[in-house]
Amino acid sequence: MGRRGPLLPDGVIVTLYEYVVDPFAQFAFMRRALAACLALALGCGPIGVFLMLRRMSLMGDALSHALLPGVALGFLWAGFSLPAMTIGGFVAGLGVVLLAGTAARFTLLREDASFASFQLISMALGVLIVSTKGSNVNLMHILFGSVLAVDDQSLLVTAAIASLSLLLMAFLYRPLIMDSFDPGYLQRAHGVSAARWQLLFLAVVAMDLVAGFQSMGALMVVGIMMLPAISARFWAREMWSLMAVGMFLAMLAGFLGLLFSFHHRLPSGPAIILTAGVLHIFSLLFGPLGVVRTRFIRRGPHRRG
Repeated sequence: MGRRGPLLPDGVIVTLYEYVVDPFAQFAFMRRALAACLALALGCGPIGVFLMLRRMSLMGDALSHALLPGVALGFLWAGFSLPAMTIGGFVAGLGVVLLAGTAARFTLLREDASFASFQLISMALGVLIVSTKGSNVNLMHILFGSVLAVDDQSLLVTAAIASLSLLLMAFLYRPLIMDSFDPGYLQRAHGVSAARWQLLFLAVVAMDLVAGFQSMGALMVVGIMMLPAISARFWAREMWSLMAVGMFLAMLAGFLGLLFSFHHRLPSGPAIILTAGVLHIFSLLFGPLGVVRTRFIRRGPHRRG
C-alpha cells in the first residue's frame, strides 16, 4: 500500500494556524483577554448552574445592573481604577441584596419583585451618575466593558476573585444542594435558616459579577454566567457534570468570541456573549437531552404493559 498523505492540506493547516493561534502568539492583549475569559468561566460556571437550579436566572441579571451605582462612584472617585470600581460595585450589589431581602421579608412583595424594583432604581442611578460626571465613552466602557483592554492588574484581580468564588462555592455546595431540592430540610434537620445561605450565595454572585464587569461590562457579564449554564442542561444531568459542561462552554465561548471579534473588528464583549448564544442554540437543537432533538427522533414501537 502507498503512503497516505496528510489528513489536511498544508494550506489549510497554515490558514488554521493564522486564524486560531497567530492572534494569541503575536499579541499580549489577546493572551490577557483569553486568560480573563478562562478565569471568568471557572468562576461563573458553577454559580450560573446554581442560579438556574434555584430558578433565579433573572436575579443574576438584576444583580448585575445593581452594581452600576457603586461602579460609577468608584469611577468618579479614582477614574478607571479597578480596585475602586470593584469595591464600589461589590458594596452596591451587597446593599441591593440586603435591601431587597429585607423588603421581601417585611412587606407583601415577593423576592423577585423586590429585586426588580431595586435593580431598576440602581441602574438608573448609575447611568445618571456616569452621564452627568463623565462622557459617553466612559458610560459605554462601564456598560459594555472591553476585554481586549484588560491589563495585568485587572487580570490578577479577576483571577483572584474567581479563585475565591470557587472556594466559597465549595463551602456552600452542600447547603445549597439541600436547599435547592428541599427548602425546608436545613431548618428541620439542622435548625439553620436557609436565608443565611441564600444571602451568602447572592454575595458570591455579586462578587463574580464585579470580577467580570471590567471585561464584559455591567450589562454583558451576566451572559457569560447564565448562557453556558443553561446550555449545559442539554448535555448533562448530574450536578458535577452540569458545572463542568457549563465551565467548558463558557471557555469555548470566550475563545471563539475573541477570535471572531479580533478578525472582524467587532466589540469583544458582545461577540463573546453572541458566541455563547450560538452554542446555546446548538445545544438546544442537537444536545442529547435537548427537547427539539428528542422530539423528532424516531422511536421504536411502544410496548403495552
